[in-house]
Amino acid sequence: MAELLVVRSKLKDVAKDMNVSGDFAEALSGEVEALVKRACSRAKDNGRRTVQSRDI
Repeated sequence: MAELLVVRSKLKDVAKDMNVSGDFAEALSGEVEALVKRACSRAKDNGRRTVQSRDI
């Protein structure tokens, strides 16, 4: 993965008293990237150049 799309410290804040493994942020970032790509594809298929919440 080239660039991390999530903030590790924010993940730890959300997880509260749970430990967060070192590879969790990378795995989540991969899922976020896939989600964004699917949303972009949906927007493009609908003739838009703006990704909107409904594309998720």
